[in-house]
Amino acid sequence: MLEGVSIALLTGDLRVHDSPVLHTAARHERTVPLFVLDETVHSAGLAPPNRSAFLADCLADLDRSLHTRGGRLVVLSGDTVTETARLARRLGATAVHVAAGASAFAQRREARLLAALGAGTRLQVHESVDTVVAPGAVLPFGRDHYAVFGPYFRQWARVPHRALLPAPRMLRVPEEAEGLAPEQVRKLLSAGGGPAPALASGGEAQGRRRLWRWADTGIDAYQRLQDDLHGDATSRLSPYLHFGCLSPTEVAHTATAVGSPGAEAFLRQLAWRDFHHQLLAARPECAHQDYRSRADRWRRDPAALDAWRTGRTGYPIVDAGMRQLVHEGWMHNRARLLTASFLTKTLYLDWRVGAAHFMHHLVDGDVANNQLNWQWVAGTGTDTRPNRVLNPLRQAQRFDPDGAYVRRWVPELAAVAGAAVHRPWLLPEPVRSRLDYPEPVVALDESLDRFRRARGL
Repeated sequence: MLEGVSIALLTGDLRVHDSPVLHTAARHERTVPLFVLDETVHSAGLAPPNRSAFLADCLADLDRSLHTRGGRLVVLSGDTVTETARLARRLGATAVHVAAGASAFAQRREARLLAALGAGTRLQVHESVDTVVAPGAVLPFGRDHYAVFGPYFRQWARVPHRALLPAPRMLRVPEEAEGLAPEQVRKLLSAGGGPAPALASGGEAQGRRRLWRWADTGIDAYQRLQDDLHGDATSRLSPYLHFGCLSPTEVAHTATAVGSPGAEAFLRQLAWRDFHHQLLAARPECAHQDYRSRADRWRRDPAALDAWRTGRTGYPIVDAGMRQLVHEGWMHNRARLLTASFLTKTLYLDWRVGAAHFMHHLVDGDVANNQLNWQWVAGTGTDTRPNRVLNPLRQAQRFDPDGAYVRRWVPELAAVAGAAVHRPWLLPEPVRSRLDYPEPVVALDESLDRFRRARGL
């Protein structure tokens, strides 16, 4: 057993199982599991309500888990670097452990921590805990990242999964390490408003239950049903991965052990997640700038943007997805693709506006995956077919053929039978006038022509 005090600065790793940061820090005689509500977001009440509420669950669950091991979670509020360095000085900590991050914010935080810690405190930056394969672990010849998913995935699939780390059996937290009371944490995290009505509960315990249930009853059908909007056969593990309640390596181990075609299709989705993290780590500016500029001169149309945000575009499949987002703080992946395509290519509005709306509502809102998926759809990212347009009517026919998804989320159309729900403007006038549903904000043929002219096609 090593002597001294170490600080495990937890960021995107709010768990006790398979936590390299906590596992290594716990080898010291005394360990402080630390989370800082960063003043630039949480303390100012600026964090989106859905992620704040989910985070509150995560922190409470983590504290319970640590208590069963003799420890506790120390939560502070302020600037992460300042508060961590101050605590390290007060406790005489010999080491601060933190996981590497892909974003520019995380990279700046590491650099600032290194500068802020005293000479007697070592900063140990662990391999990213956000991914199965760390950014930069696989590289194409002569480049610092992969720009095309296919070659990346082939290399990704060859990397052996690291061994899983056990949860620490016992922790001893110094009494001097004082933090916010649980009620103070809840108050700070509720300052931005109330969450979505049907927001999922957060925390490692809930995430692990979902993972086990998914492996037992859902993953085998994933390849066949992953795009079925009404069937909702996705894992819904993304919020737990985003907050680090689940280790992506453990999720990959679980899927690999199942070994079915469905599990293989699911592993491919984990690889997509890693692909975007390695891209953002190499190109942090892509959180806000085009990865590949198409010289777009995006339109400004506040009315059309408002119709998209509120689920009143007149295209039921688009509106259903946008309403699911507001109600659950989550959206089916297929709906994310088609609603993003509608904004950027049918309405020809800037992808950054859509990405900001998603980031406000999505409980799994992740800079790497949200921003770079939006760019993929907009054609300014890594899509090898940047000018593809997802026709909402064809998408509805393929992925919601009987209209069940639309009828669930657009109650104005609940009484419309069958596939007619996707084209309400074709219903007889007496029926249409009773629906309280808008006419389409744009004609698809006109919008397609506009997009092609804008891109010089």
